[in-house]
Amino acid sequence: MSNDSEQTGEARAVKTRRVFYIPGYDPIHPRRYRELYRKEGAAQAEISGYEIGLKPKAGKGNYGWNVAAKIDGAEVTSQVEVLVWSDIVRESMSNSIPATYWQLLRTAWVYIGSGALWRLMRLRKGPVIAALYPVGMLILQALLALMVAVVTYRLLGMLSDHWTARALFAGVGVGLVVMLLRWFKRKDGKFFAYYLMHDYAYSAATRGANPPELEERMARFGDDIAAALAEDVDEVLVVGHSSGAHLGVSVLADLIRAGRVPEDGPALGFLSLGQVVPMVSFLSEATRLRADLAYLSARDELACWVDVTAPGDGCAFALCDPVSVSGVAPEGKRWPLVFSAAFTQTLSPERWKALRWRFFRLHFQYLCAFDRPRDYDYFQITAGPQTLAARYDGRPASKSRIDHAVSKFTSVAA
Repeated sequence: MSNDSEQTGEARAVKTRRVFYIPGYDPIHPRRYRELYRKEGAAQAEISGYEIGLKPKAGKGNYGWNVAAKIDGAEVTSQVEVLVWSDIVRESMSNSIPATYWQLLRTAWVYIGSGALWRLMRLRKGPVIAALYPVGMLILQALLALMVAVVTYRLLGMLSDHWTARALFAGVGVGLVVMLLRWFKRKDGKFFAYYLMHDYAYSAATRGANPPELEERMARFGDDIAAALAEDVDEVLVVGHSSGAHLGVSVLADLIRAGRVPEDGPALGFLSLGQVVPMVSFLSEATRLRADLAYLSARDELACWVDVTAPGDGCAFALCDPVSVSGVAPEGKRWPLVFSAAFTQTLSPERWKALRWRFFRLHFQYLCAFDRPRDYDYFQITAGPQTLAARYDGRPASKSRIDHAVSKFTSVAA
């Protein structure tokens, strides 16, 4: 692709845009993202003084919606589509309590035995604590259930010493263990222990390699993006949130390798939000991801790759350059531009106080309204009159970013 910004569309005003949103490890129907966009977009428009509205997406294909916005006096239409892999997520989430505890042991062994956990702790302790949380919570739940069963057995044992009574009391204790563990699982919407355990176990099960069903789905994502790049639009923007960020890296790398990004086509932008790339790229078999990180970071077919995190997000590897920390930064590395959404500055003290301990909610703040916005505004990025490249042209990276190699494993796919 030419570096001439007029030819690539980096500098031209955007009137039409295609947006492809890749969620993280999420089993929920994609309508939640439409409702989040509708609600938070309206809030941000009121705060920032622009207009934005949603309409249903017509036709078949990916779930999505159309956005009409008037920002800085310019009228822009964007079509947002969710690249769904929630069905794969649901299939990977075991419904069995014993199977989940087996996942716990296997996942802990993969991260601890390989040394990846200790290296991840050298980056940011927040996401490592988040990774250890489901392990600790599930163990605590098991211990509490066992303690209740033992106490109940001993109390009942005071009634009779006969062996048949003891056997009956033991059965009651076992029943209590099962009942309490099932209760904890039903309440996981509050604890998130099972959900997070399944999340980390998904990548650990293959030590960072993509399962075949995910590779097949990513190929379909690539086809959808390639089709949009052949349309008469001004920008095609790929947004990867959380685990969706590393999927976006591989999908875009595949597109560019295959020559499916036209030189005279729309500007191609990539926005990674709240990324957890090191949780995968630091594993021994993540050779495909590491190769894609190295490749994508040096390509000028990509008009821009911006990586936005925040130290206030305890679930993300804040300000960690995903290419560099994975130990695969090539000569001529261009991307990503790494900076912070700075929650403590872009959210009012009152809003920050209300959200700071809601860790899961903060992990989605990148997709929400800021009551003290600075230069990061998800809705101006996805519905405004500038390309991603133009919006952040000349914007410096955060000085506090981590951009040195940390991963033990740096081999790449041939």
